[in-house]
Amino acid sequence: MYGVSSSGYYAWKCRQESARHQQDQVLKASLREAHQGHRKAYGAPRMHRYLRQQGLACSVRRINRLMRELGIKASTTGLYAWRPGQHELYSSTGNQLSEAGKATATRAQWAGDFTYIKTHSGWLYHAVVMDLYSRRIVGWSFSRKRNAELTKSALRMALSRHAPRSGCIFHSDQGIEYAAHEYRDLVEQADMVRSMSRKGNPLDNARVESFFHTMKAELIHPEQFEHEIEAVARIVEYIEFYNRERLHSSLGYQSPVEYEKLCA
Repeated sequence: MYGVSSSGYYAWKCRQESARHQQDQVLKASLREAHQGHRKAYGAPRMHRYLRQQGLACSVRRINRLMRELGIKASTTGLYAWRPGQHELYSSTGNQLSEAGKATATRAQWAGDFTYIKTHSGWLYHAVVMDLYSRRIVGWSFSRKRNAELTKSALRMALSRHAPRSGCIFHSDQGIEYAAHEYRDLVEQADMVRSMSRKGNPLDNARVESFFHTMKAELIHPEQFEHEIEAVARIVEYIEFYNRERLHSSLGYQSPVEYEKLCA
């Protein structure tokens, strides 16, 4: 089948292993031991340096090949995918909110974020838009899918009910749901200024996070929702309570709607 002669086959079968193949077996045994002994954390470059320190001659390329043959790799491999252009996409929008200072009027600074709600029929994603001056939730949406349409729906609701001032800052984290081109276009068409949290710093969007924490503590965790319809109805009811009745210590123990009236 393979065009190999009988004599050639038996000569290959009886031939001793080459010195290089024997060294490969030694390196493989050392690789297995080092892989387990170092919490499976070493990739080819570190493994190469470690084996050289043990007096074993090898190259990074050879170690890389042997690790592939053994099926071992660093435990962090694949956790962080390389995405060309991602840094430029996020860095093009700085944290405008941190430079603007505290809001002095309604419809001047908005912030958006989303969370997930557990029901017996599955997970439900919930996005909101908050007016940072009064902490009022001015837009919200729900979806079974986590995508840009979820965040766009919440913003469209806010735009239809509370027209923002020209140059209003819209702040969010660096999620792709807020960095998507269609979402960016919607913000810019409304004459708003985009702002994003610094990477790995959730405190930049702390006020919206505080709302989600409060809502989950007062509504979500004490109850078990059977399905998304029940969850949506109860959350919308809670938002109305949050906006019109719940007293906020940061607002002098007034509700967001009452605070807006008093400061108008």
